[in-house]
Amino acid sequence: MTEIVRRLELLEREIRDLKSLIFSKEDPALEKKLVSLRGMGKPLAEDDEIENAIEEAKKSIFPKIEDDLRN
Repeated sequence: MTEIVRRLELLEREIRDLKSLIFSKEDPALEKKLVSLRGMGKPLAEDDEIENAIEEAKKSIFPKIEDDLRN
């Protein structure tokens, strides 16, 4: 009997988690929005530092594309 109760509690918890996930996706306050890295960085660094950091990030994220463009 205790095994049945334990499994039932597990299923109830999974259903609650799924409901939370579904409702959070419908919440407009949690909607994903595009942000500008340049705009966020302006109060923190000079424009040339921001551009250099963005270029370095692009190279680390897309190394194959960088190599293909050079060839």
